This record gives sequence, C-alpha cells and structure tokens, in this order.
Amino acid sequence: MSIDLSQFFEVFFEESFEGLDTMEAELLNLVPGEEDLETINTIFRAAHSIKGGSGTFGFSSVADFTHVLETLLDQIRQGERELSTEHINLLLQAVDCLRALLATLQSEQEPDLTEATSLKVQFEHVLGMKDDTQKSSPQSQEEKTGSNTYQIDFKPHHHLFKTGNEPLYMISELGELGELETTVFYDEVPDITDLSSDECFLYWRFFLDTCHEEKAIKEVFEWVEDDADISIELCGGLFNSDEQVLPNHEELQQVVAPDLPTPIAIVEPTNKPKQPIVNQDKKPASTPESTSIRVGIDKVDSLINMVGELVITQAMLNQLSEQDITSATITSLKEGLAQLAHNTRDLQENVMRIRMLPINFVFSRFPRLVRDIAQKLNKQVELKLIGEQTELDKTVMEKISDPMVHLVRNSLDHGLETVEKRVLAGKDPIGTVTLNAFHQGGNIVIEIMDDGQGLNTKKIKEKAIANQLISADNHLSDDETNELIFMPGFSTVDEVSDLSGRGVGMDVVKRNIESLNGSVEVTSASGVGSTFTIRLPLTLAILDGQLVKVAQHTYIIPLISIVESLQIDIAKVSRVGKNLDVLRLRDEYIPILRLYDIFNHKNAIESLDKTLLVVVEADNQKVGLLVDDLLSQQQVVIKSLEANYHKVDGVSGATILGDGRVSLIVDISGLIKLSGLKKPGSQELTIEPQATLEEI
Repeated sequence: MSIDLSQFFEVFFEESFEGLDTMEAELLNLVPGEEDLETINTIFRAAHSIKGGSGTFGFSSVADFTHVLETLLDQIRQGERELSTEHINLLLQAVDCLRALLATLQSEQEPDLTEATSLKVQFEHVLGMKDDTQKSSPQSQEEKTGSNTYQIDFKPHHHLFKTGNEPLYMISELGELGELETTVFYDEVPDITDLSSDECFLYWRFFLDTCHEEKAIKEVFEWVEDDADISIELCGGLFNSDEQVLPNHEELQQVVAPDLPTPIAIVEPTNKPKQPIVNQDKKPASTPESTSIRVGIDKVDSLINMVGELVITQAMLNQLSEQDITSATITSLKEGLAQLAHNTRDLQENVMRIRMLPINFVFSRFPRLVRDIAQKLNKQVELKLIGEQTELDKTVMEKISDPMVHLVRNSLDHGLETVEKRVLAGKDPIGTVTLNAFHQGGNIVIEIMDDGQGLNTKKIKEKAIANQLISADNHLSDDETNELIFMPGFSTVDEVSDLSGRGVGMDVVKRNIESLNGSVEVTSASGVGSTFTIRLPLTLAILDGQLVKVAQHTYIIPLISIVESLQIDIAKVSRVGKNLDVLRLRDEYIPILRLYDIFNHKNAIESLDKTLLVVVEADNQKVGLLVDDLLSQQQVVIKSLEANYHKVDGVSGATILGDGRVSLIVDISGLIKLSGLKKPGSQELTIEPQATLEEI
C-alpha cells in the first residue's frame, strides 16, 4: 500500500503561508546591529519548517531555495555574522519569492525559477563574502582547537513516514555540519509479503566529525524527537582533524559496537538533498484560494451546546405531537416553537461567528507594504494599527484587502510629504498612516488616515472641469468636490509613476467596495491630512431586511439602507419634468421611484395617497421607494443570482421566505442607476419644483 501524499498538500500550503507571514512580520521587527535572538530563531524555525515540508512532498524547488536563506539565518543566530539592512531586504525578497513559488505549486503549475535563481546567487554571494564584522563565537574558538567526533544512533519508529518526515533530509543536514559516515541497518525489514511502504523499518548509525556543538546536532532531529529513538554521544578523537581522513568502518565498529548487525550500506557525505519517493501519478489539490478556516475551540464548544439545545427542543416537540390536542398541549406547543425559534437564532449567530476573523489578517500585510513604499519614495513613515481584533466575515475580508492596499498606497504617495517639506511646514519629519477598525451598528468601519498635506480641493475641481466630469457652474461643497476623486478616469497627478497616476484606481476601489454592499467616503483638511472611511456589512451571508409588498410580489429592502418610512403628504409632492415626482421632506427634495414601474408589475396601487414611501440612501443620495405595504422585518440568507441565474439590474440577490417563495433583495445603488438619476458630482440633477400634483 502506498501513501497518497496529495491529501496533505493543502495543509502544507496553508501552514507554509502562515509561516511566511510570520517570517515577514518578524523581519520587519529586526533592527540591524541589534539582533534579537528570539526573533531570529522564530524566523529560522519558520524557514526550517517550510524547507522540511517541501522536501517531504517533493517540492524540490522550494526546498533548495529555502536551504540557502536558512543557512544565512543560521549564521546570524549562531553569532557568526552580524545582521545588516542588506540581509533584511534580501530575506524579505526571499519571502516574496517563496510565496510566489508556493502559490504556483498550489495551483498545480510549474513554477518560474528565474527570480529564485537570481536571489539564490545573491545569497551565495553574501554567504561567500568575508564578514569583517564577524563576531567571536564558541564555534570559532572550536575551529582553532580542532573538531570532535560524535556517534549518533537514529532509530525511527515505524510510523515516521506517516508524520511527513523524511530521514534522507536529516542525513543531508548532518552532512552539512562536518564529515559524516552513515551506516544503514536493515535487520528489522520484514518479508516482502508483510512489507508496508508507509512504514519505516531501517535505522542508522552516524559518525560525525564536526566543529559544531552538540546543540546543532540535536536541532537536526528536533522535529522527530517523539517519533524516534535518538542517541548522541561524544566519541573523542576517532577522526584526525588535521589530516581529514575518514577511519575504516570495520575499525570503528570494533571500537564502538562490535555486536551490531551487518549494515546494508555505508553512505558517503553529501550536501545535496535527495528527492523523496513520491507517487508521481498523484497531483496536488488545486485550490488557488484558501478553502479552510481556523476556529477557536470556544466557538466549537458553543456550537455543540446549541446543537444539544436543539436536540432537546426537538424531543419535546416530538413528545407533544404524540399527545391529544388540548388547550394545554397547544400552549406547550407554542412554547416549544418559541424555544425552537430562539435556539435556531442562537445557532445561526454561532455559525456566523465561525466565519468571523480578526481584521488583523488584513492589517498584517501593511507593515511590509508601508516599509517598501516609504523606502522607494524616500519618506519616513510610521504605521499605526488600531482595532486589530475587530472581527469581520472571512469572505468580506478577502475582498476588501485590495481596495485597502490602493488607499494606503495613495496616502503614502500623494498624502504624506517628504521629510524636507514636513520640516518646512513645522511637522514631525516622520509621517503617520493609521489603520483603524471598529463596529458601528451592523457594520464594520475601517478608517485609513494620514497626517499629510490633505487633498488639493481646488486642483480637483479644476481637473474635473477640464475632463468635463462636471460643469464650471456646479456649486459643490469641499466634501462633494473631494468625492470627485472616485469618478472614472479622474487623476490629478501630472507624472505617471508605478504607484499611481494612470487615471484608474479610485473608481475601481469604490466599485469594489460597493459590490460588497459597502460605501467609501473621504474627508480632508489642507495641511492636516485625509481620512478615507469604508463602511461594510459584517457578513455577506445574512442580511437584516424589511419585507415590502409591490403588487402581488414581496421584495426585501436592506434595513441598513432605510432612513425612514412614511405616508405621503400630497401637498408636498411636486413634479419635475414629465415623469419624476419629488417629495419635499424637511428642506430636502426626495425623488420618488415607483417600484412597480421599474420592475414592470401590474395591479399595483398607483395613487400616492394610498401607498407608503420608504426613504433609502445610497452613495450619499436619498430616494423614496413607492410600495403598496410594509410587511415584517427579518434576517434573510442571501443567495447569489449571478451564481444560479444571471445578474439582474436593481437586484443584489434573492432569498427563500418561510412559506417557500423566492423574494428578491433590492439593490439601492442599482435602482438609482436604473432610474436614470444622476449621482452627486456628475452633473447632478437640480430639482426645482414646478407645480404640486394638486395644481396639475
């Protein structure tokens, strides 16, 4: 029987990506010349795990590349080489390269090794350079006094292969510590009829002549300490360190272990890792995006408790169903159904909590981004992270990452001034970018703030007029003018760079956020800084909605979009143009959209005085939706129309009601576009009441 290692690939990839995230975060905490041994060891262990796992699963390109950066890390942590900025930059590039290699392998494609080869040459150049600042270390003292010989007995338990470990790679690592003689014993190998390929029956004895301490040898086997019998003993001067001549094996065996079985082979030292034997017919599981999620045990325990409550309630209802129907049983049945509803709601909330992750999973990528861009722009920047434990649905989190990256890049490029300009303005030479996340109602709010120069409102308006995005006679407030940066094709940058200025980006940011049923807005003060505020629903799976009736149909309006509901005062309704009615509501004119007309329904109530108006807001614009009646409010599970049917303008999704009917969820932004109303800033429609309906 052979092991299908592909079943472990996805776990390996997820753990490797987590290891790379750890390496990147810890590398950013390092200060050249001030080595933190604990931090360096954390980075080394992460690299070592990736190397070992990739070697076990046959990903030799990753294992070979990781080996060279692991060597540099080992020299630094052993005190043989002083950490420099060059080392940190090179290691960060290596993290990026490994991430790309692993992502390619995860998608079952052949990786491009061009960058890996180039970086490997740079590592080898650094490792080959004489370090003038080399520190005195115990190892360097040993080199002056000679080496020691160790006898190492390594007897894996039979299940070793099932843990994902490969002895060949441990032997290779031992060979890198010095001169190694390897003896393999096979007396425990069973008959071929009883042989199992996923069990290890071989064991080894090594003689290692090395200048390293015993600690370095133990680290080679630290991953299999619980899965093998390991013995390391100092033999003394069996090896001649001056002449570097290996002793005869028979002589060693007579001195050390004359009663051992006959070995199957004596293996010469090697520095090149060998490929493990892998079933080549099997392919890695192809999962470009993460398909799993780590859940705290407290959430699992809570879920189990809720299921237990449901089972008890079900048993109670079953018992009531077997009794004769009386007033008492009806009362008990109602109580049981109420309890069932309560348990179902609790279960739903607990299930949704499983999908919630701290936004730190997104925030953690920005320290590296800010560091790299600040170096490129020759700016000094401090990044502050607030509210990192604020939880957000995993699906929303994955989709908000790219828009946030674009906003942060813009803050660094356009918002923050250079050191010279900040000093002249009387500011701290170090600029600050702050990411803040917090819950507000049923939403999560993410703020991206900088203390830079702020938006140039005058230049924005001039550019918008020049690009014919607005007319010269538009009277916009500063906030409305600043919102123009989200319009397609808008840019105030005179020179195109690789960071910004191509006329695309901010409109894409807004579109992507709106696709998540969210919104983005900007506030700015000249010389003080700018704040971009993103508002998102906590989850895309469940929605709090208001059910409304239009003709014989039931629609759902997201509660988050509703400002108020009211009966229409005909005296306050005016006609604009031929087809648009507006309602004067507290010094605002609210356009009235007839849902029955937009969705082409018949037999709806058309008289304004016999209907209800639901005032909703989207994209900083209010409109009134004309409905026949307001029904109940409830949470609904959102089903995608695009996945099951196709995109429908004015509709964001669908759900199934308690009676089994399908109800469509209204997309407020889509309705505004569908109705032909202009958004603020794009030659906004000026509403001037012409006459009331009573006068017409």
